[in-house]
Amino acid sequence: MARVTQEHLDARRRQILDGAAICFARNGFHATSMQDVLKEVDLSAGAVYRYFSGKDELIAAIVAEVLGQVHQGFEEGARSTPSPPPDVLVASVLDQVLASKASLTVDGRPAFPRLVIQVWAETLRNAELAALLAEGYGAVRDAWQRIVESYQDAGTMRPDVPPEHVARTLMGSAMGFLAQQALFGSASTDVLGDGLRALMSVPDHSSVNVPETPPN
Repeated sequence: MARVTQEHLDARRRQILDGAAICFARNGFHATSMQDVLKEVDLSAGAVYRYFSGKDELIAAIVAEVLGQVHQGFEEGARSTPSPPPDVLVASVLDQVLASKASLTVDGRPAFPRLVIQVWAETLRNAELAALLAEGYGAVRDAWQRIVESYQDAGTMRPDVPPEHVARTLMGSAMGFLAQQALFGSASTDVLGDGLRALMSVPDHSSVNVPETPPN
């Protein structure tokens, strides 16, 4: 009997995860059955259940993988000296994640942004998934805080804003960009990078007197 290689096992696991991701992006988690996943990946129940016990384990594996990719990208930025500027770093990491999922489509459109929306919605009713997402986002936020601190230490970012506030804002920009992709269609991550770069160029007006609005 031929020995099954690790490469084969990894490829089969990838096939199942990608097929499940397409199903979840197309119909949502609750409307997708394991039978739908089996049909999508064209495998027997035994072949799939060898890797995953059911939908919940599939969802958790998909989320953990994506969060790991995002975390790794920003950790590399945190270790760089100097760290890439925010517009470059956010756009490049998001571009890497989107490129890794480019082969997954639903009705000719990228499946990944739609999948992200499904994950966010599911966390509102799935405590285990919410905990996994919170842990993953916490790790990404920690990496971003260290990056922001490096900007502040280098004098390239104002030091009077808490790093966590900047980290949350930059993460929010990436999350919002994905939401727009899901709702309104694809756009290059250059759009996000250009927008962040333009915002970064706005001069500090904190000491400028803003005219009061006249009373009605």
